[in-house]
Amino acid sequence: MANKLTILADSLESVFDEAVVNGDDNELFASGYLRGHFDLVVAQLELRGEESPELLWEELRSALKRSKDELNPQDQQHVQNMLERLIAAA
Repeated sequence: MANKLTILADSLESVFDEAVVNGDDNELFASGYLRGHFDLVVAQLELRGEESPELLWEELRSALKRSKDELNPQDQQHVQNMLERLIAAA
C-alpha cells in the first residue's frame, strides 16, 4: 500500500505535466528544475520512512534555498512560482 507521501507525489504529476505541455520556456525550465529537487526530496523522505506532506514542503524549500546560487533571480522566481502551484494543488 502506498504511503501518504507517495500518493501526494503521484497526484502532483499533473502539475508538472501541465507545465511541460502548456507552459512557456520559463515554466518548462522551472518545472524541470523543481522536479529534480522534488523527486530527490521525496526519495530521501521515503528512505527515512517519513510520510508528512508538511515535511516534504519544508525539506523542498530547504533544498531550494541551499541551491539558490545555481539560478539567477528571475529563474529563482519562476521556480518559486512553480513551487507555489504545487503547494496549492496538494
